[in-house]
Amino acid sequence: MSVPQLSAEQRGEQILAVFDTAFGELLAADPAAFRVKFRKMAASAFAFYRGTAGLFYHDLTAEIGFGPRRGGPYLDERTSRVWIHGDLHAENFGTYMDANGRLIFNVNDFDEAYVGPFTWDLKRFAASVALIGYAKALSDDQITELVKVYAAAYRERIHALATGAKSDEVPPFTLDTAEGPLLDALRDARSLTRFGLLDSMTEIRDFERRFAPGGGSIELDAATRYKVLAAFDGYLETLPESSLARPDSYRVKDVVGRRGIGIGSAGLPSYNILLEGNSDALENDVVIYIKQAQTPAVSRHITDSSIREYFQHEGHRTVISQRALQAHADPWLGWTELDGAGQLVAEVSPYAVDLDWGDIDDPEEIASVVADLGRATATMHAAADDESGHSELVPFSTERAIDAAIAADEEGFAGLLVDFAHSYGARARADHQIFVDLFRNGRIPGL
Repeated sequence: MSVPQLSAEQRGEQILAVFDTAFGELLAADPAAFRVKFRKMAASAFAFYRGTAGLFYHDLTAEIGFGPRRGGPYLDERTSRVWIHGDLHAENFGTYMDANGRLIFNVNDFDEAYVGPFTWDLKRFAASVALIGYAKALSDDQITELVKVYAAAYRERIHALATGAKSDEVPPFTLDTAEGPLLDALRDARSLTRFGLLDSMTEIRDFERRFAPGGGSIELDAATRYKVLAAFDGYLETLPESSLARPDSYRVKDVVGRRGIGIGSAGLPSYNILLEGNSDALENDVVIYIKQAQTPAVSRHITDSSIREYFQHEGHRTVISQRALQAHADPWLGWTELDGAGQLVAEVSPYAVDLDWGDIDDPEEIASVVADLGRATATMHAAADDESGHSELVPFSTERAIDAAIAADEEGFAGLLVDFAHSYGARARADHQIFVDLFRNGRIPGL
């Protein structure tokens, strides 16, 4: 598959049009946050790729050389309608503590999750492997092998789950089962403490814990504080009953505002709330965040209105998707509304450690990690089926549907991902340079 032949000027106009759709309103509201976001994206082709899911799906669904506008290999009525992550790249994996108190390594960051074709997740990941491999000076043949490793691991795990493998035969990545960099991340997470997180964000004043000034926190006026607390009350109604064991856990101690300036959250207003936690001890306090949820890029390219209408708002969509895709999700995960916009609510976890690719350089070690991420992807897709509690949207076993689709053309599966990885990796590298030139020459409207 060759890269579509567009001039840099033509492609630049295309990129600006997609940016306007994806970021226009938020950029107009907070251009300073987007200047920070875009400088981070300018740092590397991979950082650019991370920040441009909207461009990726524009390309994937347009007739410009990256695949048919609708349908495609391995996609049928069922495999085109599964819960997908929506932004599955190689850095969206890390640790979390599940509702059972276990440290798990798995996919994270579900802001872009939706219902759509399972191959879209695989293609987005495969292209990210090509970008990481290129940045580490791996040859095209080595990148090809990495994508094949990912495809094989995904295929093997999906087949095992589809044919009735017991849960102990496909265990999650934990301190007992993970190896290599995944185990390193879990051990790093285990060394972290709630007290350490609290110490970095709060202080003790008059025998009570409060948020410390500075560090990006914004003091709220009385009217805003009232609105946030009202939204918090609405959030409590969305929690599973099992989360409400100790009502005092939800006593609010303090509230502050924050402003999202990361690659994925530029311009999105958010708030941190300090809660009592599971005991009166000050070291057990909990910090949760309320963040305005965004429209997922993939949703702009899914025409099924029944999917869109299933969700009350983007906060509800984010939470329902995460609960579907992640077994034993954060017990603090919920949603609410604030100023008419859907909000995501979750814990600021002291146990979150992202996979660090900085020191993963040996090709064999990279291959081992990529294989594990293939297994994690398959487990995620298999979790989100008719048993996930949302059978109205996905009323079938996703692992069996995907397994059957791949079985129809085993030989072509890895090749599909390899071809896409190379072609879109090249496209993203070229786009990164075009983007840098647009940005540095003041051609992005509103900045």
